[in-house]
Amino acid sequence: MSKEIIEIVADEDASRLDAYLSQQLNHLSRNYIQKLIQTGAVCVNGAILQSKKEKVITGDEIIIELPEPEVLNIVPEDIPIEIIYEDNDVIVVNKPQGMVVHPAPGHYTGTLVNALMYHAKQLSSINGKIRPGIVHRIDKDTSGLLMVAKNDHAHESLAAQLKAKTSLREYAAIVNGVIKDDCGTVDAPIGRHPNDRLKMAIISSGRDAVTHYTVIEQMKHHSYLTLRLETGRTHQIRVHMASLGHPLVGDPLYGIKQEKVKHDGQLLHARMLGFIHPSTGKLMTFEAPLPAYFENILSKCRGL
Repeated sequence: MSKEIIEIVADEDASRLDAYLSQQLNHLSRNYIQKLIQTGAVCVNGAILQSKKEKVITGDEIIIELPEPEVLNIVPEDIPIEIIYEDNDVIVVNKPQGMVVHPAPGHYTGTLVNALMYHAKQLSSINGKIRPGIVHRIDKDTSGLLMVAKNDHAHESLAAQLKAKTSLREYAAIVNGVIKDDCGTVDAPIGRHPNDRLKMAIISSGRDAVTHYTVIEQMKHHSYLTLRLETGRTHQIRVHMASLGHPLVGDPLYGIKQEKVKHDGQLLHARMLGFIHPSTGKLMTFEAPLPAYFENILSKCRGL
């Protein structure tokens, strides 16, 4: 496999080379771009530059040589997972908080995919070797229900339902602050944060994102609510609730620094999942009760 060469002619001045390339190559993380610069993979006007702080001037000819992609061998692992339902087409899993869904840089083992490959032997191939069977994802620190496809037919059916917004995905969450309204909807587009590649943000150029919420309980300093997704953007609930001034308890990216209740990871649990079965055409609905860590934090919030 040959290396990929990217050629760019700078269309504006920029104070930093890494920032400019991160803006132009938004499919690559700024961290990764900085490593490319440090390893001599970036040339500007024929000269190798190894400082991320080099200035960019309009008209500069920039050549980036991307290394050959790392070939990953995803190994099945005998990791216990809670199977809520399984047949020849689908698996419904109750993912614990702290488990990564599929392999990615820094998490090549111990993921849900590693466990599923050991358990199921065969999963759909549509998302390739890194994400076999994975139709949708939830964050590492979000617990709860996921639907997994065991074959390509099932995967196509489940993915089409997500796109058509006909599948059911309901979450439970604890947020900071008291939400006065009984219910509401956040309809705001979400895209990559312009200044922080780890974050998502509400931006006009983002993709449509709609979240409906219902307040179950108002406490002195917190609110317990359920949320239903129309869309499934990265960090959607976390970004939308933070935009209302009510970030999720424990959220390391969008939360508040001085929380009255401490928890490592956002208080978000995928409690209900529903879809039309790919082969039988029947409506299937599943529910996962609140896990112990969630109940514990809820009790603490009630006691404040």
